[in-house]
Formats: sequence, structure tokens, C-alpha cells
Amino acid sequence: MFQVFQVCVLRQLWRTVSCQVPAAASAGRGGSVPGSGRTLIRQLSSRDRGRVRGCTVDPDLEEQFVFPDCTDPDPDPHQEEKHLVLQPPLPSPPPPVSPPVPPQKHLRSLERQLQVLRGGAQQEVDPDSLIQFQDVNFPLDENLVAAKKKKAAGKGEHKVFGTPDVDEPVSDTTCSGCGAVLHCAAVHAPGYLPSEKYKVLLQEGGLRGATCQRCHLLTHHHKALNLQVSRDQYRDVVRQIRPRQALVLLIVDLLDLPDSIVHDLPELVGTNKQVVVLGNKIDLLPGDSPGYLRRIKRQLAQYSQEAGFGGQVTDLHLISAKTGYGIETLISSLQRSWKYKGDVYLVGSANAGKSTLFNTLLDSDFCKSKASDLIHKATISPWPGTTLNLLKFPIINPTPYRMFRRQERLNEASRQTESELSPDELRRLRQFSRQGYLVGRVGRTFRSDVRSRPDEIQFDPDSLAFGENEEEEATGPSRTPEEFTYNELKDAHWLYDTPGILKENDILSLLNEQEVRSVVPTQALIPRTFVLKPSMSLFVGALARIDFLQGHKSCWFSVVASGRVPVHVTSLEKADSVYEKHAGHVLLGVPTGGSARMKEFPALVPQEFRLEGRGYLEAATDVKLSSAGWVAVTAVEGDQVLLRVHGPEAAGFSLRTPPLLPHIVSLKGERIRKSTAYKLMKTPGQLDGGLTSRGVDRLQVKKKKK
Repeated sequence: MFQVFQVCVLRQLWRTVSCQVPAAASAGRGGSVPGSGRTLIRQLSSRDRGRVRGCTVDPDLEEQFVFPDCTDPDPDPHQEEKHLVLQPPLPSPPPPVSPPVPPQKHLRSLERQLQVLRGGAQQEVDPDSLIQFQDVNFPLDENLVAAKKKKAAGKGEHKVFGTPDVDEPVSDTTCSGCGAVLHCAAVHAPGYLPSEKYKVLLQEGGLRGATCQRCHLLTHHHKALNLQVSRDQYRDVVRQIRPRQALVLLIVDLLDLPDSIVHDLPELVGTNKQVVVLGNKIDLLPGDSPGYLRRIKRQLAQYSQEAGFGGQVTDLHLISAKTGYGIETLISSLQRSWKYKGDVYLVGSANAGKSTLFNTLLDSDFCKSKASDLIHKATISPWPGTTLNLLKFPIINPTPYRMFRRQERLNEASRQTESELSPDELRRLRQFSRQGYLVGRVGRTFRSDVRSRPDEIQFDPDSLAFGENEEEEATGPSRTPEEFTYNELKDAHWLYDTPGILKENDILSLLNEQEVRSVVPTQALIPRTFVLKPSMSLFVGALARIDFLQGHKSCWFSVVASGRVPVHVTSLEKADSVYEKHAGHVLLGVPTGGSARMKEFPALVPQEFRLEGRGYLEAATDVKLSSAGWVAVTAVEGDQVLLRVHGPEAAGFSLRTPPLLPHIVSLKGERIRKSTAYKLMKTPGQLDGGLTSRGVDRLQVKKKKK
């Protein structure tokens, strides 16, 4: 009861003092407040300090901010009460001000805080540097406001940190991902690393095997940085092959035939080179007829002859660098024909799959088994021009004994049933069967991590005969290889991955990184078929528009493109308004970014094509949409069809006759009622060695049921 009474007295005294303070303050700014009320408050507070805690505010006292350190021991409760009860103002020197720190835009917030703490000598910190006043008289720092706005605008976007140092000399080490020389001088030059990371790696000796900032962002964040590299610089790197004795593996993107063939290949590599043509990405193409692989192989050979280097072609293969289809057959053919005569170079247009094939061969019998543990894999991305210089790994010498051992492994693998496959192999086959139609198995005969029993002696008679001691059959305790020895590399031959030759007309050059990922297909292509009457239009995203102008009967349009690019059918009279309203938005999908993005995207230019129908079951032609795919047009036999194709002028849309998959209209499903579309239908895949992807899926289901 006494405490309640005391609290009431304190409140009444506070009201009396607060009424007297304005009058005293109006008498003069430097005048003091009458001390009777303050003395009484102090006496009451000191009398019952242990029971009642009061708090008063004097408007003449300058507010002091106290920042207790969390690492200090708990303060004395009496000391805390001294702070709570206000004392008369005492003259005190101004707090020391920390020296200004030069702003560095690319430092992280934590690094900036550490730098401010170091500048204050860790004694006292300026309160104004730690408190953000959101008031008119206390404006925020411009850097903080800009950082907040940038974070709100690009939420979830990876930020690139680090600063260049032009005074630091360029290293003699290349990036293990793209082959560019590492440095920290210029941000937009190939091989750039931030100076903070570059100097640490250089000092610790870890620069060898490091990847540049661009490869790191491509691999881990799917972000492509713009580089100041011209088309001629890519070609100059490939011209280094001319004076050398080498075999050229020409990688051709089957989805972009014949534009993906390097037509001036003899001028780049020389006319004295043997060329093996590899049709890549065969796993993405559906089988439209029983003999479609032989037909595609004949078409690829015909395009190679028309390109002007047909006489240099010694072999031709259809492969999938991603799923491994045809890779073992390719390796066996190279070891029988080329053997160990010289180096081997992977050459091809941008985004044809050279780096993917490089990584697949790195884990195969074509490479020294020790090299797969020492050499970093090439950077892979859908962005054209990822590889900037020559990447390489040493080739194994295909001696008779090694080829015999390898053939034994292949025969054993071909006799394996589904139940005999390892869990890792089944997981890999099931994954690739969902992504492609054709899947292969690539293995290693000579592995450095597989050792014989201590009482078992194994040796390679070829290595004894030729004085070699380089492969993994040698006995002895296992060790982790750190570097090649001189004897292992003195007479070695290498496989090189070269930069991609950029095409003159390519729609990918008009797209940003997000749009490229949507346009470049990574899964098995499922054709989408639509039946159109004259005076109707078909949109493939906002990238292409095909107008069906003239024809006596309806035609089928089979779109062979990435499933992430939407297809829309409308009437010819509404086509212009649909494009103006929905280009850059969800309905047309690509490009993305709304009206602002479409202002930067080039306008669609029309061009007309005439074709003659070949019947209901065979396409007349393919309308090629550059690297975005194509549209197969099937018309009634003898029917004269007039098409108007709209597309960016720099994309280079054209017709391909004969079509790559002429019977693709047979892959359409049932007609969807009251629409122009047919249901999607995916053909079954096949595995090298006899197993089908459906069989692998059935095996997985059986194991789950068990």
C-alpha cells in the first residue's frame, strides 16, 4: 500500500515539474531548471532505491546512446540504476569521431562493418554511423538507399562482388573451365578473377586448377557475364591447328542442320587433316520411322559433301555426348583407325556440345585413367561461346593388350541383364531415359581406384615391351596422384576442346540468359502437332509467326522445339493484335520481360515461301527457326501452299528440304475436341546394348513393389 502511495506522489511531482520546465526554458536557452522538484525526486529515488525504479527525462540534457558489448560480464545492478536516474548535466568532451572510410561499392556488408570497426581502433564508435534516422532532418546514406532499392528490385538475383586490380600482372595459368588466362586486371576480359580471390590463390599456390568468375557463375548460378570477345578471336584459336598433325572431330548439332556445320572448316584447320563428323544430340530426336537413324546419317553425309570438305571425311557417327549413346562405338573406331598418330581436336559451332563430349571422353577409355583425377572438367552451359581457349587431356595409347581388355569389358556389359546392373547404373539410365530417347553406357576398363589383391600380380605386357609405365595395372600401394611425371607426358598425345565457332545468323544472339535456357532444349523433344486452315497463324513464342495464306485443304504443322516455348494458334486477322498485346508476357512466353523487353527485341520481318504437299504421311519441308528448332509442314499431295514466316532478320529463318524427320506427323496423338491441337505422344527410348528405357523403368517399379 505504501508503494502505491509513493508511485502516486511521484506522478504528481512529475506533472508539476513538467509544467514548470517550459517556463524556465523560455527565460533563456542556457538557464537551469528550478531544482526543488528535481531534488525531491532525487531524494525519493535514493531513499527507496532498492524497491521502486523511476525514470525521468530532462529536455535540456543531450541524449546519450549506450551500446553494451555482449561479451562483457553482466553489469552491476547498482551501476545500471545510476544510468536510469538522470544526473545534472556535466561538461564532457565530445566523443572521438572515427576517420572516414572510403566507400567501396563491391564489398559485402560484413566487410564494410569490419572496416569501420578497424577505423575506430575498436575503442568507441560514432553513434551516427550505427543508427539509421528515418527523418527529414536525418537523410539516409545514398549508398544504403541504393542498395535497398537494388535488393528489392532484383530479389533472388546473384550479385557479383570483387574489385579489379590493374597493377597486378597477368598469370601464366589458364582457367580449367574455359581455358582463358587467369588475371584480375579487367572485369570484362576472359579469365577474370576478383583481385581479393586472385591474390589469395596466387599466394597459396592454388591458382592452378581454379576457374574464372564467369565459369563459376555459369556452373553454380546459371548466370552469363558479357565478355569483350569478337567472333574472329574464337576462329583465331581454332586456326592454331593448321600446322599440326592432328585428327579433327567435327561436332554437328543435329537440331540445327545444316547451319551448325562449319562451312569454312578447311580454311580453319587445313586441307591435310582427316575429319570425323559427329552428329550430336541424336538422343533428343524422336524416331519417326524404323530406319530413321540411317536416314539422318545419310543426310548428314550429304550436308558434309555440300560443305566442301567431303573428301577429308573418313568416318561419321551419330552420338549423344550427354547420355553416352554411340560413345563406346566412337572410341573403338578411333582406337582402330587413328590409333596413336597424333593429337585430336574437337571443332564445331557454338553450343554444339563439344565441352559435353570433352567431359564424357575424359571419363572413358579414350583418356589416361590417371588424368580424370587431375584434370578439371570443362564448363558446360547453353550460352554460346563458353569455351574460350584450348582445354586438353592426355590420350591413352591403344596397345593390343589394352584393346583386348577393353573388348572383354564391352562384351561382358552387353551380356548383362537388367537385374545385373548396379544401383548407380540403374539410377543413371533411368535419369537419362527421361531426358532422351537414346541412352548409352560409357565405362572405364582401367581405373586408378581399383586395385588387385596383395597376393595377385598383374602387369601389362605391352608396357614391358614398349617401355611404358603409365597405366593403372602397375602393382604397389595405392596413392592419390598429384601430378603427371615427365615420363608419362614426354611422348603423350592430347585431345583438345576448342572454342565454338559463332554463327553469323543465330537467334540465340538476340536473347538474354534466361531466354536462352528456355529456348535451348535439354529434354527429349515431343512434337506438338496442330491442324490449320488457310487464313490462320501459328506463333512459336514471340520468336516466330507462320501465316497459312493459301492452300486448298488443311495442313498439319508439327512444332519441334523446346517444351518451355509455348505455341499459340489464332486467326490471321487477330495475329497482329495478339502479338502486340502478349509479346513478352505469359501467353507467348519468350522473350520475357513485358513491353520494356519487346522494345529492345528486333521487329519480326516477313518472308514468303511456296511448297508442294507430299501427302498426309510425309512432311513437305521444315521451316527452320535457327537454334530454336523447326516446324514441319505436312500438306495434301500436290497441294500448292503459300506461307509467310515472320522472324527477326538476324535469326536467319529458312526452309530445309528434304525435312529431317519427314514422318513426324505420324507421332501425333488423338485430336483434342474443339481445338486445333493433338495430344502429345512420346516414343519409347532405346539403350545401347539392347535394354530399353521402359525396361529400366519397369525394373525400378518392381524393386519398389518388393
